[in-house]
Amino acid sequence: MKVFSGIQPSGAVHIGNYFGALKQWADMSRKEECIYCLVDYHALTSVRDPALIRTYTTEALKDLIAIGIDPDRSVLFKQSDVSEHTELAWIFNCLITVPFLMQAHAYKDKVAKGLEANAGLFTYPALMAADILLYDTDIVPVGKDQQQHVEYAREIAAKFNAAYGQTFKEPHEKILETVAVVPGTDGKKMSKSYGNTIPLFASKDEIKSAVMGIVTDSGGDIPVNVYNIHKLFKNDSDLAALYEANKGNYKASKEALIEDIELIVSPMRERRANISDSDVARILQEGSDKARTQASAKITDVKRKIGVAL
Repeated sequence: MKVFSGIQPSGAVHIGNYFGALKQWADMSRKEECIYCLVDYHALTSVRDPALIRTYTTEALKDLIAIGIDPDRSVLFKQSDVSEHTELAWIFNCLITVPFLMQAHAYKDKVAKGLEANAGLFTYPALMAADILLYDTDIVPVGKDQQQHVEYAREIAAKFNAAYGQTFKEPHEKILETVAVVPGTDGKKMSKSYGNTIPLFASKDEIKSAVMGIVTDSGGDIPVNVYNIHKLFKNDSDLAALYEANKGNYKASKEALIEDIELIVSPMRERRANISDSDVARILQEGSDKARTQASAKITDVKRKIGVAL
């Protein structure tokens, strides 16, 4: 089974990213043929600082290795290094319609939050479909918020196949329903846009600051927002005893959460600190070469079928 997914290098990853998608990536990378992409062209829809794009891209690759993805087993590469992605996206843009793209929930949500309604943001699903379909992907492990984009990819594959003959596999999303939406420190979905995250690779002091800032409901014995984050790190039976023993003591519950986060994060943080920028450059070069071999074969077939290859 072939697995593909992408991470947008547009800021520091948080525990919502980890439990919503990245932990799946690491688990699947030990069993399946996996291709993971740093989708830096997607990041241009919101990040306009070239230095930040470079920094975020380097940091994102370190994150993937730190969580346990072995670059010798999986293909790790940068979207902008494989031009077939944008080439195929243009072909898809000429096949799909504006009303089709107008159905995108993510576009509407981001514009509603004040993000500029640029054309790249609007046609984002076409580029994401190209990312996925270039590699004959079977499964796309994603968070719940990306489900519609995989549905878009599936529909675009079917539309192209109907027009030009069987070319693309129709991929399916894999979502861990138990963590489909990871709550933030304010009880809403954890998101950089809301400023309610707990950074995954922060120092212990930074994690402590974020956890102590979790909004609590003073009317209950159990701080619901704290508990909903805590159950990502421990099972319900263990937590039941802990929260029963600390009824009304929100500080104790938060301190226990800090220690449980640190137990998971500290080994990954240590592993990440040992990855150099030169390691990143080498891994991305090797990964791009592997990805380009597959992408080139697919785009050659596509160009022949649509008539631009003479």
